[in-house]
Amino acid sequence: MTDRQKPARWWAELLLLGLVYGAYTGGRLLARGDVHLAVGHGLAILRTEELLGIDLERPLNRLFSHQGLLGIPADFVYASLHYLVTPAVLVWLYLRHPRHYRGARTWLVVSTLLGLVGFTLMPTCPPRLLDAAYGFTDTMAQYSAYGWWGAEASAPRGLGGLTNQYAAMPSLHVGWALWCGVLLWRHGRHPLLRALGIAYPAVTTLVVMGTANHYFLDAAAGAVVMAAGYAISRLLSARTAGFRGTTTIVSGGWDTSARELLPAQRPAPEDDTAAAAR
Repeated sequence: MTDRQKPARWWAELLLLGLVYGAYTGGRLLARGDVHLAVGHGLAILRTEELLGIDLERPLNRLFSHQGLLGIPADFVYASLHYLVTPAVLVWLYLRHPRHYRGARTWLVVSTLLGLVGFTLMPTCPPRLLDAAYGFTDTMAQYSAYGWWGAEASAPRGLGGLTNQYAAMPSLHVGWALWCGVLLWRHGRHPLLRALGIAYPAVTTLVVMGTANHYFLDAAAGAVVMAAGYAISRLLSARTAGFRGTTTIVSGGWDTSARELLPAQRPAPEDDTAAAAR
């Protein structure tokens, strides 16, 4: 069975999500920042990880760059799945669990906008664009002959100028994957869906680091952004529900409580007299 409550019309939802994604893409391009500043931020993240012993992207990148059987599929995952899985989960919720759709959509939108704020305030050079002396290999460039992308991130060949390569912090690849995973785990009724809810964000995290597109702290920041987006969306939902449930407006602008009968529903005076006589 599916939930009976239906969300807004599909075309209105599609228009809203299209506008949000367009604003996100345009804002991401405008927030390119200074290259030297972005490199400085990237190096600061890397040094922090080295100090804490959590620079997990190094061994993963070496493994992916030396083993094409891992690196090539990882590049395909990085370049495509977030464009496919996230909309698929949205459609699945809309059709199968409409009662939970609005909250999930608001969570995704708020978190994405928070990520855009992060790109604006902290442009960050990914590991793959650091000087070769730091030991990272750009697997997207290394294996570009196997895919549609060129040497500039996951953009199709010749369209690298349409993407911001210094938007590594936070990783919304990881954030969106975590969103998908939580919803698949919570609302999936088949064990396979719940297993995918665990596997997808875990694999995405390994992929973004192994391809040298993100640092480990970028991935962690993606999870933090999603947690903050969830909290904000819950707050917005509670305020909206409170506003809707305060009063019921009747003719003439009078307010009535939820249990109070409308004038047309109140018993006539003779009915009251008859009831008293009994």
